[in-house]
Amino acid sequence: MNRIKEVLKQQGRTQTWLAEQIGKSYVVVTNYCNNNAQPSIPVLRQIAKILDVDVRELLVPTKS
Repeated sequence: MNRIKEVLKQQGRTQTWLAEQIGKSYVVVTNYCNNNAQPSIPVLRQIAKILDVDVRELLVPTKS
């Protein structure tokens, strides 16, 4: 599970904007944002860099 949608909302950015930045289609990014698909580690790192956040902020912790 990821938090991409939440981080985009916090930053006032759109899924369309992110899709353009990472060179993916809007549908792919929407699937990432709705947790219907998960980005690969390299793509997740690219998203973190573009959003200027630590990659860990994009992930839902698996342990408390």
